[in-house]
Amino acid sequence: MNKPILAIDIGSTKICAIIGEIKDGQMEIAGHGISKSQGIKKGAISNIELASQSIKHAVDDAKRVAGINPTTATISISGAYVKSLKSSGVVNIPNQEISINEINRVMQTALYNANIPNEFEILHVLPYKFKIDEQDFIEDPNGMNASRMEVDTHIIMTGKSNLGNLKKAVHAAGIEISKVVLSGYASSLAVLSENDRERGVAVIDLGGQTSNLVVHAGNAIQYNDFLSVGSNHITNDLSIALHTPLDVAEELKISKGSLLQTAGGEVRLSIIGDEENLNLVSLDIVHNIIYSRMEETLVILADQLAKSGLKEQLGAGIILTGGMTLIEGTRELAQALIPNIPIRVGQPTNITNISEDLNSPEFSTVIGLLQYESGKHTEYELEGSKTMLHSKEYKHKDSLQDIANLQNMDGVQKPKISVSTPSFKDEKESDIDLFKDLSQEPKKNQNNPIDNFMDWAKKIF
Repeated sequence: MNKPILAIDIGSTKICAIIGEIKDGQMEIAGHGISKSQGIKKGAISNIELASQSIKHAVDDAKRVAGINPTTATISISGAYVKSLKSSGVVNIPNQEISINEINRVMQTALYNANIPNEFEILHVLPYKFKIDEQDFIEDPNGMNASRMEVDTHIIMTGKSNLGNLKKAVHAAGIEISKVVLSGYASSLAVLSENDRERGVAVIDLGGQTSNLVVHAGNAIQYNDFLSVGSNHITNDLSIALHTPLDVAEELKISKGSLLQTAGGEVRLSIIGDEENLNLVSLDIVHNIIYSRMEETLVILADQLAKSGLKEQLGAGIILTGGMTLIEGTRELAQALIPNIPIRVGQPTNITNISEDLNSPEFSTVIGLLQYESGKHTEYELEGSKTMLHSKEYKHKDSLQDIANLQNMDGVQKPKISVSTPSFKDEKESDIDLFKDLSQEPKKNQNNPIDNFMDWAKKIF
């Protein structure tokens, strides 16, 4: 029986927990639970106790539906306090053949060369470009012959305090953490095809209070960014402009919200502070409020995409996902604002036995977490514990001790590359024994004045 996988998407508006099982190479959903987020604002924990209660409620519902009780989970982390940097590494290949050991070693070297601030902790080290000897653009160096290998990596890290608070909230809900995955990375795993990865693609996840951008070009993610704006801001805009309660504004957004030109009409809304009267509002006004906020959000994200310098490498275009894409006309507006690049709305793929409720862009992140834990991550990766993730088999198991280990140097996590020392037992055994004897000879007391005087007298006479 396959071990069940528990994935928890800790979002700003909802907590979603899903339990999945791999059967015949395909992921199947056994159960899920959803709860309203509490103690979480703009992707960060603001109240550990409230957040843990929301997490526990969603997980308990998922366990009850699935009839399974997993105790460890893969969780998402918002891009709110995430930073990234580039780093490269170079290693020599002693036996002229590249194995998983050498790929691990060159990635650890790239991490060693990175300048990671003390207050940050690693989430992902993603290699997007390999080079062997003088040959560039290597897709997979495993098994190739070479004397030298280089790698360029994209390193994603987050603040230790933010990650620590997130882990405390999950632990308080009675769940152990297996892996922590950037939410934008998880969303991309759920909606990307192999063709998308090969051609280059940007994934924009439009969530409740936040939006995430990741650009997958080459072998892995090369760029990620974050915007603290989501669909909740549209709800707030409607509430303020129309003087109506938040719950009424949310229902209005879901039922009447559209970015396409409407045929007009009116709607009656409750008024804040007035329980007796209703306000008659034109749907054209509703349309304009939603359009203005969505346009602003997409323009900022388009600027971030241009800033990445990878816009010309997006052969597969842009994929929009997340709950905010459910607003009618989102793709059409994005296409008008970002011309000459194909844009489509993406929803979870490669999942069987998925309910209609979960087959929606708003659940891309949690489905991507299931994919990540099942091995559908980037082909090679160092995750948070500096462990190498891959789908290959080790070719040289007798040399596993030569894989790079990590040690703390000057307060920063740095890898330590172990070097095997040749044996001198056959040709140098007598010299080693000689040094042993000398080391065992009793030493004179250098502080004894009589011994010092005798040594001085012997030198003179």
